[in-house]
Amino acid sequence: MAFKVGLLGLGTVGSGTAAILLDPAQRHPLLKELKIHRVGVRSLDKARAVDLPVEQLTTDLESIVTDPEVDVVVEVMGGLEPARSLMLKAIAHGKHVVTANKAAIARYGDEIFTAANAAGVYVLIEAAVAGGIPVIEPLKQSLCANRIQAVTGIVNGTTNYILSRMQSEGSDFNEVLADAQRLGYAEADPTADVDGLDAADKVAILASLAFGGRIKLPEVHCEGIRSVSAADIAYAEKLGFVIKLLATAKRDAVGEDEAEQLQVRVHPTLVPKSHPLASVNGVYNAILIEGDPVGQVMFFGPGAGSGPTASAVVADILNIAAILKVGRDTVVQPDGKPLLDPLLACSHQHYSKITPIDELVTRFYARVLTQDSPGVIGKLGTCFGNHEVSLESVVQTGLRDDSAEIVVITHYVREGNFREALAEIQSMESVQSIASVLRVL
Repeated sequence: MAFKVGLLGLGTVGSGTAAILLDPAQRHPLLKELKIHRVGVRSLDKARAVDLPVEQLTTDLESIVTDPEVDVVVEVMGGLEPARSLMLKAIAHGKHVVTANKAAIARYGDEIFTAANAAGVYVLIEAAVAGGIPVIEPLKQSLCANRIQAVTGIVNGTTNYILSRMQSEGSDFNEVLADAQRLGYAEADPTADVDGLDAADKVAILASLAFGGRIKLPEVHCEGIRSVSAADIAYAEKLGFVIKLLATAKRDAVGEDEAEQLQVRVHPTLVPKSHPLASVNGVYNAILIEGDPVGQVMFFGPGAGSGPTASAVVADILNIAAILKVGRDTVVQPDGKPLLDPLLACSHQHYSKITPIDELVTRFYARVLTQDSPGVIGKLGTCFGNHEVSLESVVQTGLRDDSAEIVVITHYVREGNFREALAEIQSMESVQSIASVLRVL
C-alpha cells in the first residue's frame, strides 16, 4: 500500500523532507511506503537541492490539495498566505495535513483545528516548534498522564546564538547581530527573532498543548533582546546568572473560587547558572517541562535547519501513515465522521485565561544610573519599599560616564508595583536614567 504525499514547498525544509522520502534505506520500514506524488513550487526553473522528475513539479498549488490521489498534504512553504488557505482547502477535501508553519498555527490554529476535527482529519505540527526536537508529540502522548505545571524554553536559535556570543566575547548586541547576519544565523530582517515574535508563536503552541486550551496570540507578552547590553551580560555573570530569551507558559496561582489562569510570556531573563537551561548555548534549543508526577524533563537539540526540521516533518507523515495502514480512519462516529485518535488530534475548544503582565509575580534586575552623591541608594530603597518592593541586593558597582551605576535585584514582587516604583525613581532629580530592567528566573 503506497501513501501519497503532496508537498507544498521545496525550499530548505521541503528539500530536506524530500531527501528523506527518497532515501528510506535503514530508516523505519513504513517509510518505504511513502511516495512523493506532486510537489508545489513557485518556479519550475529554479535550481533544486534535491533531484525530482520535472513532471512531479507544479506551480498550481491548489491542484495538489484537491488531488483525490493525495493522502497527506505537507505544508512547508512558510508565511501566512497562501499557506493558511491551502491547508484549509486540503482539510475540506479530506486530506490530512503536516505543517512546520508555527506562524500560521499560532494565529489560525483555532480555525485550522476546528476545520480538521469537523472533517475527521489530522493536522500534525511537530516541526512547528524547536525544529528536530521531539516535544509536540511527547506533550500530547508520552506526558499526557501528567498535570503540567510549567513549560520553559529557549526556542529561538538566533537570539540564543547572539546572547551566547555576547556572554563569551563581551560584545554588544549590534556587533554580534551584524556578524550573525553575515554568517547566515540571522535573517536580513531579524525582527521576528530578536524582538521575540518567533518565540511568542512557539510558546503559544506549547501552552495550548500543555494546558489544553487555545491561546490568543495578542495576549502573549513579548519582549526581545535589543535592549540587552554588554554591561547587563557582565553584571549577570558577576551575580551568578546568564541572560537567555525565555519562552514561558505556566499555571498561575489563583484563589479557590477563581478560574485557572496561565502565564504565557517571552522576554530576556537572568537565569541562575545552576539551572538546566543556563548551559544551552549557540543555535541550540531546549525546552524544560515540569509535571506531576514526572518532575522535570528537558528536551535539547537543533531548533532549525533542513535536516532537523525535515526529521520532524517525516515523523508526522509516518504517524498518519501508520493510522491509515491499520485502518483506524475507517472507524466512524454516529454522524459518519471518522473517529480521530484523541492523543493525536487537537480537540480543545475553549480559550485559556491569560494573566495580565502587570499581575505577574517575579524577581527583577534593574540597572540605574544616578548622580554620584550621598544618600542615593537610601532614596532608591525607600521608594521601592513604599511600593511594596522588597530588595534582595543593592550594589553600587562603580562609575560609568561620570554616573554612579547601581544594580538592584528584588525578591518576588508584583510587576505592577515594581513598574510604579520605577516610574517614581525615574522622576527623581538625582536619577539620570534606568538603563536596564530584566526579569530574574
